[in-house]
Amino acid sequence: MPKNLKISVLLDYYGGMLTEKQREVAEWYYNEDLSLAEIAEHSGITRQGVRDSIKRAESQLVECETKMGLHARFVGIQKSLDEISEQASYIQEESARVAGGGAFWNRAQRIMDLTDEISW
Repeated sequence: MPKNLKISVLLDYYGGMLTEKQREVAEWYYNEDLSLAEIAEHSGITRQGVRDSIKRAESQLVECETKMGLHARFVGIQKSLDEISEQASYIQEESARVAGGGAFWNRAQRIMDLTDEISW
């Protein structure tokens, strides 16, 4: 069963919406990289039961992302922060070139510092 690594990311966002058993099995599979057989041994269910639990968890996680879009929103915010930082850097360079820095350079630096603080 090939692993969709996006599921590991979605577990971080929506893992709390799964049943405890589904979350545990999915975390073992995606985050601990255990095989279906190893998970079956740890959890006391069959290998097929593990596979079914993982498939249900994947489906629920994808459905949550489709409905709520938290990961997509996060990615969009991160891209916007990167763009803000790039624009502030450009303002800094231009203010240094035209006016030798000063207040514009300092404010652009503050913008870049703030974007660094809230970026991942």
